[in-house]
Amino acid sequence: MIETFTKKADEYLDSAVMLLSQLISFPSVLGEAEEGAPYGRNCAEVLKFAEETLEDEFTVKNFDNHVITVSFNDEPAALGILAHLDVVPVDGQQWTSDPFTADIRDGRIYGRGSIDDKGPAVAVITAMRIIKDMGLPVKNNCRLILGSNEENGFSDIEYYQTKEAFPPMLFTPDGDFPVVTGEKGMIRYEYTGTYDGGDIISLDGGSVVNAVPERAEAVIRCVSPCSAKQLAEKYEGIVFDVEADGEYLKIAAKGTGAHASTPGLGKNALTALMSLLCSLDLKGGLADSVRLLSSLYPYGELHGESAGIFMEDERSGSITSVLSLARCEDGKFSFMTDTRFPLSARCSDIVPVMDEKSGGTGRAVYLSEPHDAGDDSDFVKTLLSVYEDCTGNKGECLIIGGGTYVHHTENGVAFGADWDGTNHMHGADEFIRLDELKRDIIIYAETIYRLCCSAER
Repeated sequence: MIETFTKKADEYLDSAVMLLSQLISFPSVLGEAEEGAPYGRNCAEVLKFAEETLEDEFTVKNFDNHVITVSFNDEPAALGILAHLDVVPVDGQQWTSDPFTADIRDGRIYGRGSIDDKGPAVAVITAMRIIKDMGLPVKNNCRLILGSNEENGFSDIEYYQTKEAFPPMLFTPDGDFPVVTGEKGMIRYEYTGTYDGGDIISLDGGSVVNAVPERAEAVIRCVSPCSAKQLAEKYEGIVFDVEADGEYLKIAAKGTGAHASTPGLGKNALTALMSLLCSLDLKGGLADSVRLLSSLYPYGELHGESAGIFMEDERSGSITSVLSLARCEDGKFSFMTDTRFPLSARCSDIVPVMDEKSGGTGRAVYLSEPHDAGDDSDFVKTLLSVYEDCTGNKGECLIIGGGTYVHHTENGVAFGADWDGTNHMHGADEFIRLDELKRDIIIYAETIYRLCCSAER
């Protein structure tokens, strides 16, 4: 059916782009909970829009604005597909267009959520539409589960599981191709304390904990602007702006954002700025804490060597560790890190080391052990065969640092929709390529057909 689905994907691409553009227009970032909106009004509204858009075509259920489900019929589902319509914030990011208005140019659709995860969700919806409109017999029901709290803890899916069980086969289009069968463990660690006086007045950097910070700024007691500018030149990939203001000096750093699981794709503005501040030989107060954190997370280091937590294994590679947030003003400081560690390790191997290195200022605020669904199930083999038949490329099972909806399931995997990691996920100018969106539609249509429509499974 691949050839048929390829032709259909061409016919349905315009409608897919329109639906994605509509979804991007909802700034569905986590907000204050209110009645009927557990994750804020914007997250509830994007779910409501999807519900109203799809309810005439499919069987749609709304689980109290935590998630909605979209199914071919009312029968129990054999295949579950988990996607999300919430997005990370754009605070402090330098977009070249409005992040909540789809901008289509150069064969790409720019907008927050275009690749994470509204674009992949639209690809699945479009695949389901093609199968339904073609009148293909659905022998095993497929259920798309659209959530609204993936970026902030998965409580939407936890709520859903109190109402319904997951189907036996489960994937999310929120990872990489070919098939992701394992996800590294995750530790989020916070350093907090107070400071009094000193040469650093304030320090602020990053927007979300799970992204490489692309901007940071500090206010310090005045040193020579010329000296600061000369020091700034040694940080490759970082642009500094230094401005004198009376007895103070404002220093802003601009880097490149990236998902915290792939820090090598970014340039960390926060650690660069902290390193610069340390070079200025500032005294007292916050300066001592900045020196400690900068020694543990120096600019350019990605794998926790200085923090004493470096580890790796053959299957899942090296640990990654990112200093991603800083909020320091009015005598209080808070720094956050995001660490992703190999399948062979456990949180208990790492947290005690971080505690010891923190000097009494740190604590783990989120712990998640690795996820491993295994590579040998018939389900995984089917997904690999779909990928190979649709692309002509050899399929393989991957391990990623990202954490998806399937992380806490027994057998769930990620199947797409990122092809090469260059889509600026969680960063400014996030995009999905139009040809990738079309390929995703074809692959998901063929997947649903083989698992839910074909006599052979």
